[in-house]
Amino acid sequence: METRSTQDVLLHRWIALLHRVRALQPDARSGARPHPLPDPAPYGENLLDRWSEPQRHYHTADHLLAVLDRVDELAAHAADADSVRLAAWFHDAVYRPDRSENEERSAHLAEIALAEAGVAAGRTAEVARLVRLTVSHDPEPGDSDGEVLCDADLAVLAGAPEAYAHYAAAVRREYGFVPEDVFRQGRAALLDRLLALPRLYRTPYAHDRWERTARHNLRAELELLTL
Repeated sequence: METRSTQDVLLHRWIALLHRVRALQPDARSGARPHPLPDPAPYGENLLDRWSEPQRHYHTADHLLAVLDRVDELAAHAADADSVRLAAWFHDAVYRPDRSENEERSAHLAEIALAEAGVAAGRTAEVARLVRLTVSHDPEPGDSDGEVLCDADLAVLAGAPEAYAHYAAAVRREYGFVPEDVFRQGRAALLDRLLALPRLYRTPYAHDRWERTARHNLRAELELLTL
């Protein structure tokens, strides 16, 4: 039996998500004839083209699919899981490892694309807010949607040793333009900051299941970087 590609699976999920969120929003004016909504497929295809750019080695469509799967796993904690799913689609849609404004540009893309695609203004604003949270992965207490997105994005840290090593190597390839000593210093500083956090994961489910493994992986990588 032929298996569907990652991109086929993602496009199918995008189309279903857009149909779902647009069906739930109220009509602009009661009794007014609704405007025809645009086909969601081209928007999904544009996003998938972005997630497939050649400078990406970790921030790829496989990462997007993994984050969406983790959002599904954590969905019971979210106030609006579909807004979190939309934010997952956009959270690294603009990604240049040599630039620092990727999250802001990704949020701006969400504001434009979702409005054009017929998503309600309130939900579009919430998606952009969630995307901007991935700069720090530090949602405010009680921000359940932010907690779900950030935990889903950081779930890779809790992978099995081989999977974590693959992730770390892919990140290094994305920063191939950075000299080795400079990369080691910067990466070590990032790992130190993560390990200093009182909690890597904010949702109870993720904290209970992923925290210990993630911290072990971070410490092991840090030891290798500082040899």
